[in-house]
Amino acid sequence: MISKTIRTCFPIAAKAVADKAEDINKLNVFPVPDGDTGTNMSLTLGSVVKELAELPADADMEAIAGAITHGSLMGARGNSGVITSQILRGVAEGLIGAGSPATSADIATALRRAVKVAFQAVRKPVEGTILTVLRDISTKADECEKKKLSVDETLDAIVVEAYQSVARTPDLLPVLKENGVVDSGAFGFAIFLENFVAAAQGRAAQIEDFSTTFDAGSARDSALDRVKIEANDDWEGSQYRYCNEFLFKAEKRFDEEECLEFLASMGDCELLVGSYPDYKVHVHSNTPNLVLEHMLQFGQIYEVFIHNMDMESHERTAKIHADEEAASEPARPLGFVAVAAGSGEADILTSMGVDVVVSGGQTMNPSTADLLDAVNKVNAESVIILPNNGNIRMAAEAAASACEDKHVAVVPTKTVPQAFSALFAVMPETPLDEVVEAMTEAAAAVRDGEVTSAVRDSQAADGSPIHAGDVMGIICDSIDVVGNDVKQVTLDCIARMQDEEEGDTLTILAGADMDDEQFEDLVGAIEDAYPDLEIDPHRGEQPLYPVIFSIE
Repeated sequence: MISKTIRTCFPIAAKAVADKAEDINKLNVFPVPDGDTGTNMSLTLGSVVKELAELPADADMEAIAGAITHGSLMGARGNSGVITSQILRGVAEGLIGAGSPATSADIATALRRAVKVAFQAVRKPVEGTILTVLRDISTKADECEKKKLSVDETLDAIVVEAYQSVARTPDLLPVLKENGVVDSGAFGFAIFLENFVAAAQGRAAQIEDFSTTFDAGSARDSALDRVKIEANDDWEGSQYRYCNEFLFKAEKRFDEEECLEFLASMGDCELLVGSYPDYKVHVHSNTPNLVLEHMLQFGQIYEVFIHNMDMESHERTAKIHADEEAASEPARPLGFVAVAAGSGEADILTSMGVDVVVSGGQTMNPSTADLLDAVNKVNAESVIILPNNGNIRMAAEAAASACEDKHVAVVPTKTVPQAFSALFAVMPETPLDEVVEAMTEAAAAVRDGEVTSAVRDSQAADGSPIHAGDVMGIICDSIDVVGNDVKQVTLDCIARMQDEEEGDTLTILAGADMDDEQFEDLVGAIEDAYPDLEIDPHRGEQPLYPVIFSIE
């Protein structure tokens, strides 16, 4: 069912864009080099994720479309975010009438609707931007419909086309070629699309075009081959200094075209999207006060953001200079790459010395290319990869084998707590094989547990039935506890583990679905039950698993 697919896959794709936001920011030179496209797209998508999460479980496609339209409008940030909101709105509206299951014709219809909505929102569309990529994938979807390709074949084809279109953007927009980059918004859109499709198909993308042997990873690499990011030390691209954006609730009808003409007289990149009475206003101007005063004639303004793009451009340049300086430093003997599903997990791993954290986990396994790219970012002679999931180990080992410039090894961690212990075992200035051996032994000694919900009927390790929706306690890969309450299942898991072998320290990570109050209550209950157990609580923010813990 398409509504369920969207609710499942949208957060995964949005997170992928958030994880790549800084890389997208560095590409940002059009319409001005203010380095915020990745951030703005991420915030826009994040607003949709929140709105979708608030819908009832049985929400239909019309309700999903409403949430996407409203969420993206309310959360749209910057020129890129506002345009992205209109693309999402168009696709969502186009899918309302889709069949179950959806067909390639439904996909083509949705993308045609997105092209119409997005191009209507932009008064002066520019070639070589996210709009070009949208039009190109819509054309590709039309071709797939005519060829009567399957949904999977169509999705694969439009992802490849998206990256190929991104790679062409410098040939269409001179400012991109001058700065050695592809269009940042277009690249962010392709990342979202690739990860959405990969999640929908239950795999990391390894996508082949129906007419050529061209996979998504190769398409992405082709786009990035066009990139040689350079610092932009001069403010260029706009005579206007401020990015003005705000939400607007009209209290009376007004002439939208006349309003756009006024915004154009104040600056450039003017956008007025939405419908009576709720709108999003965006314009680059030197007089934000006049823009606000004008709109106050017709209604109320709120959530006002005024960004100094000149200052943001200097910040982008400073970051690029810092990256260049870091790249010029001598390579360290040893570096680390680790996979993490949650932002909290990533922060902890970084604090423990991991150089690059790759987003991934049970629901979104990174590809070999993703891990190899991460290894190449580490300025070290040798690199150790911590996959932190059994399903990622093979990709990690393939990345290690494919790397020609560095010595790469894999410590086969299955969970993030195992990675924590493995990192504690690192001894500086020790040969790589000895470090790997010590880390592997430390990881293997970790007893860990995970608490999650069953998505289908199954059975526990002892043969007892598990029903969809039940809370499962997984101890060292074995489903040993089943219940209906996360707190109680966690306590039962800890009790079993302590009975088998009493530990001294408990490290526990709260998932994205557990709020601070629930987490404090759980930690308090553990302290009451085990007053001699040292507890080290953290927010892991991992999806699907409200609780992950280890006992040592």
